[in-house]
Amino acid sequence: MPHIFLLGLRKLFQQMETKARKVLIADDEPDILEILKYNLSNEGYEVFTAKDGDEALEKARRTQPDLIILDVMMPRKTGVEVCQLLRAQAAFKETLIIFLTAVNDEGTQIKGLETGADDYISKPISPKVFLSRVKSLFRRHIKNNTRILTIDHVTIDPERYIIKVGEKEVVLAKKEFELLYLLALKPGRVFLRNEILNQVWGNEVIVGDRTIDVHIRKIRQKLGVDCITTVKGVGYKFEL
Repeated sequence: MPHIFLLGLRKLFQQMETKARKVLIADDEPDILEILKYNLSNEGYEVFTAKDGDEALEKARRTQPDLIILDVMMPRKTGVEVCQLLRAQAAFKETLIIFLTAVNDEGTQIKGLETGADDYISKPISPKVFLSRVKSLFRRHIKNNTRILTIDHVTIDPERYIIKVGEKEVVLAKKEFELLYLLALKPGRVFLRNEILNQVWGNEVIVGDRTIDVHIRKIRQKLGVDCITTVKGVGYKFEL
């Protein structure tokens, strides 16, 4: 009986997690649309589809989805163009966006992320991996909205500027904290150097790449945890 109760409870939580979540998939390959829609629908998501960039924009504005999945290479408008147009609108500033592409080169990935994508998945797509990435993205988004980030054994509280590594409390300088928090908001996502400079330092002072390197080194030393990875020639990402 306890085992049956736990299974029922787990299913209830899964339903709550996906309840009212709307997902728009835009891809010009009918087979991919069908596979992704089938798997997302089975998980309880409300799914809409579009076969080109123009239709994706129209359906995004009409359905206001929580997540938009865009194929990079689509007719009429590319996924990158659609993302740029949506991010320029206040209604889509917080909408989650994932890019799909068969083009597996660094330049395309960087361009996609620069437009404001939250994740990037290469084709061919494994349905299990795809669903895992979608759920993980939603969970991170929920945590981000509660402000306090908890990733494995690291907790970051931006309200009180407190970081805990296990039970150990770590004190960082203001810019060090803001840099760490920015990276931790989207674990695994590579932040470009210019992106970090703009979001952490803005127009306050003129700083260079060396400034980021110094701050990253200090964060690593103070935390005593290898949680920031350097992507040579590109930027940094948070991962444990």
